[in-house]
Amino acid sequence: MSVSKTRRHLVDVARDLFARKGLESTTMNDIAVASQRGRRTLYTYFRSKEELYTAVVETELDRLSEKLDEVAAMNISPEHKLFMLAYTHLNNTKETVGRNGSLRAEFFRNIWTVEAVRRTFDREERHILRRIIQEGVDSGLFHIDSVVLMADIFHFALKGLEVPYIYDRLGIGVSEEAAKLFVMRLICRAMGMEEPDLHDELK
Repeated sequence: MSVSKTRRHLVDVARDLFARKGLESTTMNDIAVASQRGRRTLYTYFRSKEELYTAVVETELDRLSEKLDEVAAMNISPEHKLFMLAYTHLNNTKETVGRNGSLRAEFFRNIWTVEAVRRTFDREERHILRRIIQEGVDSGLFHIDSVVLMADIFHFALKGLEVPYIYDRLGIGVSEEAAKLFVMRLICRAMGMEEPDLHDELK
């Protein structure tokens, strides 16, 4: 097994154990046994379970970054790319945290650790947002004063929505269709666009 495959296997095993048992209850020996690679191999790649936890978070963020790149490459209008990117970001963050079981609590307990790990992802997301917004400006659809500032505002707004979105605290009592219309209209207004008729487009 190649170096990259071995490392990926160890990260996958650690993710599963962290999700089932939690970070505190999982030992490096547990990971070595479950991976069938042995402690020596495990410590060749990772000095501690905290380092493995960091690798798990980085892997999840890499997957999300790839999905955002796919959205940016879609053959749709810039405002719809921003809409799709927002829901891709929030839905995948919610799915990732929920899917990882006991790691869900660890995500919030170690939020500053996660924050440090996600710096690369945050930088990449802001670059993607800048490209999409610049595309809207160049095509004459968006009318804003600063692409960089708007991309940063959009990015940090998404980060701020992650926790309430994960806990289903956004728009309680509002239908999904109404919520999507509101988000799309908000994007259009923020980008200085005339508000289109969106009822048919977002079904």
